[in-house]
Amino acid sequence: MPLTDTGLFALKLCTALGCGLVAGVFFAFSTFVMKALGQQPPAQGIAAMQSINLTVINPWFMGVLFGTAGACLVWAIAAGVNSQQPGARWMLLGSLLYLLGSIGVTLAFNVPLNDALATVTPDSPAGVTLWAKYLTHWTLWNHVRTIAALGAATLLTLAL
Repeated sequence: MPLTDTGLFALKLCTALGCGLVAGVFFAFSTFVMKALGQQPPAQGIAAMQSINLTVINPWFMGVLFGTAGACLVWAIAAGVNSQQPGARWMLLGSLLYLLGSIGVTLAFNVPLNDALATVTPDSPAGVTLWAKYLTHWTLWNHVRTIAALGAATLLTLAL
């Protein structure tokens, strides 16, 4: 059964909202969570971030993060195939921005940093050394993810 125009609009809107929701999570980390963790003694900051990195893997957050990515993949393909449709260019650009700037950066930079942090003992000298670099590098890439997700939400909204 084909989707109605209303159904397609709703799916596009949900994709834009998903990008916005992810942008909000990333924004929170960029503007206050990482700063608060960095103000703690290294062992406490490391232990808290290790806990966050475990608890973030849950159906709600992963569903929004990767469900939005799946929707963006579908919309990017659809926009490429139907490039003459109104809003197709915005849909394509927004989808690609989310896929590359949010998901790609997450997988290429933030996850490996999280994996490295997971291997250290919070109160070890190696942990303290890694933590100083982690705070800077992870937060920098998180800023990129934040901007990409917000930009994607904006472009996908324009596509509506």
